[in-house]
Amino acid sequence: MKQSDKIFKIFSRPNITMEDVMEFPGVNEFIAENKLNEEMLEQTEIQVKYAGYINKEKNNADKLHRLEDIKIPQDFDYSNIKSMSFEAREKLNKIQPVTISQASRISGVSPSDISVLLVYMGR
Repeated sequence: MKQSDKIFKIFSRPNITMEDVMEFPGVNEFIAENKLNEEMLEQTEIQVKYAGYINKEKNNADKLHRLEDIKIPQDFDYSNIKSMSFEAREKLNKIQPVTISQASRISGVSPSDISVLLVYMGR
């Protein structure tokens, strides 16, 4: 490497492994001083390598949790929402989900259909 950088940023690169990181000066001493075992090192590598994916999924889960609180009126007529896909309107009318979160988990209902539904409901 031609320039210095934070070890987290270097380690997050796909072609850099724990073995590569252990070759950096001071890393082995840090591992020994803090009594880090093989499992801890493996978990560290997983957390660093997949941090972006983990954060994205956590955000998705948080969003679904927030949508769980938004109730859909009983016998809601989805056929009035012309900007929603035909398949989504058909499935939502048939299934009649209770919350937006339930609606978002129906196969054939896209995130854009959920956005349209939220706008239509005034959210």
